[in-house]
Amino acid sequence: MNRRITVDPVTRLEGHGKIEIFLDESGDVEKAYFQVPELRGFEVFCIGRPAEEMPRITPKICGVCPTAHHICSAKTLDDLFKIEPTPAARKIREIMYSAFMLEDHTLHFFFLGGPDFFVGPSAPAAERNILGVISKVGLEIAGKVIKLRKECRDIITLIGGRVIHPVCGLPGGVSKPLTENDRLRILEAANYGVEFAQFTLKIFEDIVLKNPDYVDLVIGDVYKHETYYMGLVDKNNKVNFYDGDIRVCNPDGKEFARFKPCDYLDYIEEHVEPWSYVKFPYLKKVGWKGFVDGMDSGIYRVAPLARLNVSDGMATPLAHAEFEKMYKTLGGKPLHHTLGFHWARLIEALYAAERMLELAKDKEITDPDVRNIPTADPEEGIGVVEAPRGTLFHHYKTDKNGILQEVNLIVATLNNSAAICMSVEKAARSLIKKGKVSDGLLNMVEMAFRAYDPCFACATHCLPGKPLFSINIRNFEGEIVKTLK
Repeated sequence: MNRRITVDPVTRLEGHGKIEIFLDESGDVEKAYFQVPELRGFEVFCIGRPAEEMPRITPKICGVCPTAHHICSAKTLDDLFKIEPTPAARKIREIMYSAFMLEDHTLHFFFLGGPDFFVGPSAPAAERNILGVISKVGLEIAGKVIKLRKECRDIITLIGGRVIHPVCGLPGGVSKPLTENDRLRILEAANYGVEFAQFTLKIFEDIVLKNPDYVDLVIGDVYKHETYYMGLVDKNNKVNFYDGDIRVCNPDGKEFARFKPCDYLDYIEEHVEPWSYVKFPYLKKVGWKGFVDGMDSGIYRVAPLARLNVSDGMATPLAHAEFEKMYKTLGGKPLHHTLGFHWARLIEALYAAERMLELAKDKEITDPDVRNIPTADPEEGIGVVEAPRGTLFHHYKTDKNGILQEVNLIVATLNNSAAICMSVEKAARSLIKKGKVSDGLLNMVEMAFRAYDPCFACATHCLPGKPLFSINIRNFEGEIVKTLK
């Protein structure tokens, strides 16, 4: 019996990862590791550059979520230069960001996470992809998906200058105003976005919620972890992607902390392990207790389900109705079932579309006053947004000339990295018994991380001068004979 199972590379995610599963003598899982063997060095090589370059540098971290880094970086420069954007500029940023969230959440459902439900967790690997989804839902729906992506990406290009790496964000505002024709174009796209998001939720209901086997999978114990949760909320404790306070709830759903983004270091610490380039953030006031969940563990989760768990609802009516429906269907708040991220993601897509529609109806977005010019000397700035994959932190320190001296990025996926490792190991322990392994079972192990929609290219870090990765060389009996660092 082979006592080591390697899944390399794992599939349908951004970045690169691998899963190492070790079996005991009876063929049950003894240990499973989710490893990220790639490294990005943005925190280090940004040092020495002018801070105002950051909204153009940090989107290069990732081609999937560049808008999140761009807007977060622009907000960080607002704080660094102590300047508030004009009302029109703030709304223009949020319109672009809402279009981005709608498009990104839709992409994950149909291209990355959805194939596990559309064609089945144990379907042949060659069918678990977008082509398999199209074969199930038909070309007409595929055409709707393509249209939605085009509409959203056109709006991002209109405002951001380009869709992959936007360039519109400046300290104190944006680079150009919107015209009335631009507003009407956005209004049209937003209306289609609301219609499409509702349509997608109906597909989810038909494909997943009406299938008892899928519902049992979602609410079963295989993909369940009782953790803390974190996300941005507005003054009414409603989900907000662009701004607000950071709220943390404990596994019982009670508020554990609520703080301003500038105070994040009072609440978050980062742990490192020698077998991965990702760091493992945890709640400072609870402490690092290892890869375990529960009230006494400082591990927390972010992203769609976490945002809904820490909020009192959605700030738009259609999305709020779906919010209430999800918790009523799956057993109330907080929801600890990891596969619930998929439903929460679609509720957020509807919220993003509704919010874009609200902003497009506001004629203030065509106000030509789109920037306040900074006058204060820079020193330190912190910015936070909710990326599709969770709470995103940018933190810059500069000299008096605005040249970066320190950069700290806690990228959205990084907040979930400990929980992802726990989810992968628990799924492996639950599904692999007596050495019986199949492609379908291994895909179900991958489903444990796929629900988080992770972006590991964004999330990899290394402490300067201290490489964290080591290679263990084992003999045929599994004993380590040499370690290379």
